[in-house]
Order: sequence, then structure tokens, then C-alpha cells
Amino acid sequence: MELARATNRGVRLRNRSALLSKVFLDGPLTRQALVRSTGLSQPAVSNVVADLIDEGLIAEAGAAESDGGRPSMMLRVAPRFAFVIGVDVGETRVRVELFDFAMAQLASVAYPLDPRRTEPAEVAGHVLAGIDAVAARAGVGVDEVLGVGIGVSGVVEQGREAVVHAQSLGWDRVPLERLIAAGTDLPLHVDNGAKTLGQAEMWFGAGRGARHAVFALVGSGVGTAVVTNGVTYRGASSSAGEWGHTTLVYGGRPCRCGARGCLEAYVGAEAVIDRYREARGGHPVPGDDEESQLAALIDAAGTSAAARRVLDETAEYLGAGVANLINLFNPERVVLGGWAGMALGGLLPAVREAAGRQALRQPYEQASIELGLLGVDAVALGAATLPIARLLTAGGVRSANRRVTEQIELHG
Repeated sequence: MELARATNRGVRLRNRSALLSKVFLDGPLTRQALVRSTGLSQPAVSNVVADLIDEGLIAEAGAAESDGGRPSMMLRVAPRFAFVIGVDVGETRVRVELFDFAMAQLASVAYPLDPRRTEPAEVAGHVLAGIDAVAARAGVGVDEVLGVGIGVSGVVEQGREAVVHAQSLGWDRVPLERLIAAGTDLPLHVDNGAKTLGQAEMWFGAGRGARHAVFALVGSGVGTAVVTNGVTYRGASSSAGEWGHTTLVYGGRPCRCGARGCLEAYVGAEAVIDRYREARGGHPVPGDDEESQLAALIDAAGTSAAARRVLDETAEYLGAGVANLINLFNPERVVLGGWAGMALGGLLPAVREAAGRQALRQPYEQASIELGLLGVDAVALGAATLPIARLLTAGGVRSANRRVTEQIELHG
């Protein structure tokens, strides 16, 4: 009897998870569309939808267009059921954003960082200040926040608490989750920033519809998220995707990680600006920070042969790096994002041409190379989906603990 009850409870949670996920990602949808897309019976859909409406997770959003007969009601997630916070811990700033359950951004705040000295305690302090600031700006009580997702540079080792290894920041086994948790009771979810960018683009942007994709984050540093069969590949200790530290030129330019010839040493924003400084005979690049300096380089390319040469070389280096991704992972889609990747978006045709010269012909012809659609907010948006993903897996049960959620994932 207990086994039967447990089995029925598990089936119902999986049905809730399937229906809520579908409405969240693809809504508004009718009940009939949910029957077709999930394979659940009409009674099962009706019963679960009624529960989700009663609990405030989804709401009716008007009638669908009808060819005659009784119109069907559209269903969408209820925006104010819960709120989530996404954090982008970059190398030049900490960006904190608050979203409602429909992922509409309600408030945002940013705190600059000195890229020469990124102290973990300072980062944790900015995150905590940002949580209070965005909640206050949006008029949302902190107790209404479902959780906080944090995307950060470097390798994020998952366990009882997330630990960050980021050689370029000078971080070695930094207990970032513990530092932030000391100042808040909100659930925390920490992951690599390229992986949160990849999740955002898979759910809402240029990755939608792809089963095999690689998402490249080009900022001060460089990283990727590799998605295979719809699941992010993490490797043995979650360090998979450190594309920026693959060797492009053996014995080449020194990289911040301590090696030489890494891709990041040629296409990361810091490296591109440094190469432009060298092309200018050592004269400083105009601008107060990396973003303004990279913009100055791009603006100068129309009149400066040195600037044009640096950008042309950057496209070649990026193309070679993308070709490596295509040869290694055989993706349907390669998506370039990150603030520097978006700023260098005008190089995309040249990047495609360079990748075509370096990649194997058959996998290259199967892959598209595109810019991300979510802009500079993609890391924070993707981070905000981390608590949402756990809620969806748990069928909307906010009190579901991690063990229950993992059991649903295992048997779902």
C-alpha cells in the first residue's frame, strides 16, 4: 500500500513537472496543446492544471483564436508566484538582477570591480548588497524570493557548498557560497558563468530547438557551455568547457592562467586590447575600462590600419577556436555571447569564414555559427533560472528539498 502511494505520488509530481515546465518554457498554451505536447491524457492534464491554478503557479491568459465552437483558454505562468535573483560575477563588475516568475526583469544594479584585485569578500559583499537593493527597487520582500543564482568566472566545484577555482582571478578553492550564505538565508545556486549563459540561450535565446550546441562566452576571459542531447556536459569535476585555456599557439602569448598560447590570450577582451596597445607602439588604448577600450578599438578600425589588423587577426583566432569546438563536439549550433563577444559581433562573417577553413568540412556544414540573442544580461538571466529549474523539476513544490528533487530527476 505504501509503495503504491509512493508510486502514485511520484507519477503525479512528474506530471506536474512536465506540465509546469511546458507552460513556463513555451506558454501561453491551451490544455489541448498540453495534451498533445506531453502525451498525458486529457483528464490528467485537466486535474494537474486545476491544481496548479489553485496553487497560484499558472493562470488563464485569455481565449485562444477559434475556428468556431467553444474557444480554449490559454495558460501561462503567474508572474507574481515567485521572484528570483540572478547574479553575474564578471571580472570587471558584479551585476545583480531580479526577475518575476515569467522572467521579466524588474530591477538591476551593478557594482564595479578592480580587475587587478578581485577579493572574494568584496564580491560576496556586492552580491548581498545587490540582493537588498533590487528587492527594494522592485518593492519585493526578500521572503518572496525563491532563490539566488550566481554565475561566476572559473571552475565551480559542486558539493555541499560550491567552491570556486579561478586562476585568472587569483582564487584557489574560494568558498564563495559560504561567504554569501553568511549574510542571507535565501537558497543559493552557484555555477560557472558560461554555463548559466548557455542555459539562458537554450531556454530563451539562440539555442532554442537545438539538442547539441556550444555556447561561447567571450568577455575579459573566455569559456563555453557544451550541451549534448539537451544536457550541459560538466565532466568529472564540473570543469568541462574551459575553452579559453585550450592551446591555440604552442609557446605563444602568456595567459593569465600561467600557461602560454591559450585561446584566451588572443581573443579575451584583455588580450585583444593588449594586442592593440602593442600595435600602437606601446601607446595606451583610449578608455577608462576594458569595455570603453574595446569600443575605441572597434571605432578606430575604419581609419586605423593597426586597429583593422588587430580585429582581422581576432576574427581568425576566434574562427580557429570555433573550428576546434566543431571538430570536437559536432554541434548543431555554436553561439557566441558575452559582452566582448557581442561587441565583436561585426566580425561574425569573418569568424565563420575562418572556422570553415579550419574545421572538418562535414561537421562544419552541419553547424550554424550565430550571435547570442540575450545580450550582456545573459549570464545573470541564466543564473536566475537555476532556482527556477529546481522548482520546475519539483513540480512547483517550493518546499521540496534537494533529495526529493534529485529522486524526481533520477526516476523522471
